[in-house]
Amino acid sequence: MRGEFIGVWSETWREMWLPLIDHEGVPEDIFCELYRDLAPALKDKPSVEALADIIDNPMQSREAFEKTAAKDFAGERALVTFLEAAHSALDELAGDELSNRYFNLLTDFIEKFSLRYDLRRPCTLCPTLPGVFASLVRDLRALASQDAHLDTLMKEFENAVRDLRHDCSDGRIKTCIQKQVNLLEAIGRTAPGVTGTTLGAICNQVGTWPHDKLKEAMKDLYGFASDYPGIRHGGTPGNALRAVDMRDMVALSVLLAGFTPYLAAQLDADIVYRGG
Repeated sequence: MRGEFIGVWSETWREMWLPLIDHEGVPEDIFCELYRDLAPALKDKPSVEALADIIDNPMQSREAFEKTAAKDFAGERALVTFLEAAHSALDELAGDELSNRYFNLLTDFIEKFSLRYDLRRPCTLCPTLPGVFASLVRDLRALASQDAHLDTLMKEFENAVRDLRHDCSDGRIKTCIQKQVNLLEAIGRTAPGVTGTTLGAICNQVGTWPHDKLKEAMKDLYGFASDYPGIRHGGTPGNALRAVDMRDMVALSVLLAGFTPYLAAQLDADIVYRGG
């Protein structure tokens, strides 16, 4: 699960809000309460007077709610805060029946659109591990797109991964590892205070490690890429225990990507986890 609510907000009216109210006994002022919690999530928040006018009128509040577009929200995190708060608002408005219906609709929506959250009771949206990893890669792409050199290296790495679809030979796998190490090396060279030109030297200079063992782990991975024959250099043939295969491609892609937040000062790990 990797998508975000803000990308599919336009689908919520049909998939969630209409089914929520399509029952007898739903209070007519339901959107008054929902819009009260939605307003703080907007980029341009209505004034106190404007908000009062909207939430005092059931028809006006429904219209304002329905017209709210994804671009109107302050971001994914603000939207998630609203979706969690909506459960409490519905529970206070009409009790368990309505709030449980909302919970189930939200659960179905997350599953249908493969969003990056697990929904926990009473109504807490928790980022999933696949979602966090997808967010890291997405933010890495965004970072690379701001620099022509990084953008080229990012595209070369992604193209090398795509090429495995038709040829997963050890040579292609070596190319994937090489391209990813090249990308990390270039990212690390953009960190403040870094003058080194190799990933090993960069690891010694970034100053972001919580423990030396993590730094050494990154340097050891770089050492593997430099010493294994045919990845970055001719290497040392006698040190290769076997040919690299898809196990190594999957494992190293994940491991190397996981070190990116230590090398890229521009990445905000809190945003990677929670969403922007």
